[in-house]
Amino acid sequence: MRILLIEDDMRASRFLARGLTESGLIVDTVADGATGLAYGREGIYDVIVTDRRLPALDGLVLVQQLRAGGDTTPVLMLSAIGGLNDRVEAIRAGCDDYLVKPYAFVEALARIEALARRADRTRISDRLECADLMLDTRARTASRAGRDLRLQHREFLLLECLARRAGQVVTRSMLLEAAWHYDFEPRGNIIDMHMHRLRAKVDRDFPVALIQTVVGAGYMLNPAP
Repeated sequence: MRILLIEDDMRASRFLARGLTESGLIVDTVADGATGLAYGREGIYDVIVTDRRLPALDGLVLVQQLRAGGDTTPVLMLSAIGGLNDRVEAIRAGCDDYLVKPYAFVEALARIEALARRADRTRISDRLECADLMLDTRARTASRAGRDLRLQHREFLLLECLARRAGQVVTRSMLLEAAWHYDFEPRGNIIDMHMHRLRAKVDRDFPVALIQTVVGAGYMLNPAP
């Protein structure tokens, strides 16, 4: 699961991001509303967690602009103000949940997981199919020709990125964004190393390779081998 955390309080941001990361989530953090809006519009997040009062762009306005653009990503708003009118205003702006500060990490995690589950039930593309390859994005499982593929977490994220764009070239930058943090500094040919291991699991022992290298551009999942 990939989370966008928009929080200008660095101490609070580090606390929540560390806990979510240790819980197995991928977390991108930004400290102002304008940057958060730009990240949110990428459409790659399962849940957005945002503070209400942010520099550059207010949290409520951020959510309103996301919704106005058709974005349906679940949003959990964090705020030090918890009056009834404040919560109603946030919900009407497009937030899905509202958590008053200070909060316990376990409650924040539970609310994020609940929002992600709710969103999963409304997604059409929980199951992705390409030739004889099938992915279940909810269960995080993959199989080819009925044979289970034992993929590591990042391998699954890379394969999901390819499957959602089957027949299209996926650049290394796109793969990097799909499986790592925005601020991750890649060392060496880390994408190619992971793709080498992924191809061994997806294409080994099969007569036709699904994952293709597009020289000078990236990779592609062949939808009709």
